[in-house]
Amino acid sequence: IPDSGHKYYLQFTTEDYKSGENAGSCLATVLYPKTMSPPVVNIKCMSTKDQKQIQEEDNKLYQKIRHQTKPITGNNIPDSYGNIEPALEPVWALAVAGSSYIMWEKSTESLGYFMAQVKSVKQWIRKDDFLEFDYTVLLHEIPTQEIISCHMRLTWLPGHPLKVKYFCASENQGLEDGSGMESGSASAILHERGANF
Repeated sequence: IPDSGHKYYLQFTTEDYKSGENAGSCLATVLYPKTMSPPVVNIKCMSTKDQKQIQEEDNKLYQKIRHQTKPITGNNIPDSYGNIEPALEPVWALAVAGSSYIMWEKSTESLGYFMAQVKSVKQWIRKDDFLEFDYTVLLHEIPTQEIISCHMRLTWLPGHPLKVKYFCASENQGLEDGSGMESGSASAILHERGANF
């Protein structure tokens, strides 16, 4: 698009991060502006699961975390052998969802990111029903092969958008803020593009 940047039309399938099963198909347009601003994305997805099933999975994840007897803490998830302790799988799932927002914001036409590891995680105990965690996540930058360290504070309650604030070590900027647009799902990482996500 003259004076705007390159626009891409995509058709792709998604998969469940844990089981690897087909989770649905999506159609998207992605515009990478000539400026350094984040990509402008419009996306429509058809899930293989119905909304009720997604809500049930979210509630199951939420209850698993809420019924811990003490605040969750952890380091190096997965470990150097690629293993994740079963007790830490729920916080890994939230890290995958939360870090996807960071990767979306930081991606450019020539740079992409994958979450390599949760270096550390600490749960904060709140007086309300929301779950809140501080994470340090390591992102693998493609094609540079650099590892980027990002601090992420994540807040979530089923039926509400996932909220993420973050800053990354490679940036000289303040805390960024974002959240999903749908009333939502920690299991549904992709949301329609809105003001923030």
